[in-house]
Amino acid sequence: MQAIQILQTGGPEALTLRELPTPTPGPSEALIRIEAAGVNFIDVYFREGRYPAQLPYTLGQEAAGIIIALGPDTSEDFKVGDRVAWCSIPGTYAQLALVPVSRLVHVPDAISMQQAAAAMLQGMTAHYLAHSAYSIRPGDEVLVHAGAGGTGLLLTQIAKSLGARVFTTVSNEEKAELSRTAGADEIILYTREDFAAAVKRLAPAGLHAVYDSVGKTTFDQSLSILRPRGTMVLFGASSGPVPPFDLIRLSQVGSLYVTRPSLKDYIASREELEQRAGDVLSSVADGSLNLRIEHVYPLADAIHAHQDLEGRKTTGKLLLIP
Repeated sequence: MQAIQILQTGGPEALTLRELPTPTPGPSEALIRIEAAGVNFIDVYFREGRYPAQLPYTLGQEAAGIIIALGPDTSEDFKVGDRVAWCSIPGTYAQLALVPVSRLVHVPDAISMQQAAAAMLQGMTAHYLAHSAYSIRPGDEVLVHAGAGGTGLLLTQIAKSLGARVFTTVSNEEKAELSRTAGADEIILYTREDFAAAVKRLAPAGLHAVYDSVGKTTFDQSLSILRPRGTMVLFGASSGPVPPFDLIRLSQVGSLYVTRPSLKDYIASREELEQRAGDVLSSVADGSLNLRIEHVYPLADAIHAHQDLEGRKTTGKLLLIP
């Protein structure tokens, strides 16, 4: 089978298309023919070496596909031929993948495999951010950085459905229109004005929460726009990691909360995985959650996909097709 691996960490050029043996499922595992795999910033972090991995390493954390073989002791809930999706399991930049059956979810007939692959990681991320990392209540005022990105568009929709007044930051008018379509109330073009000054003008009392996937370049200003006892949810670092800072600052600017969550801890149990995935996939199926699949690349073109993702040229989900 073909797979995209890194033999050493580095830039997009470190992605290498390789021929690998066909894997055999072990106990409680499924062998899946991948129909579509998601491209996410976590893949960039592994490629760069920001997250450690044993090399050679097959990239990818999210996919949808068809079960083609099952190992012994697998759950009766799954059988050969089932349409399934998963995330947070390494090795999806490939034609085939081994996945623990306990981490699979069924794909509803009403949605395509590309939709399923596009919804899992970013959809469940948006779900836990809005429902758990900071639980949005009606009337809350929140900011979503990178509002036209894949997660940003989904998080905006979910936040609006929970009754929030949603602020977003974007870089240009085209992205502003996408954010507006997703339901954002206040859209700030950070290339034209200081986002913190804009928020302070529009919400003088401060925000209940900031959802920040950007990191280094936005963190300090994001803290400055929170109301007392507000919550900073830092869930990514597309501009680089946030430098260490003295926690005493949080008490000096209003007894703030800061959390650095990860999806894996919000789908750790089978029950929570099924609940979040079920909510997200059913919302996609009934049209209440709209996915934007920005671009689809052949597996062999993974370098191009990473270049586009890091260059902030994209406004939705990127997929690889083996």
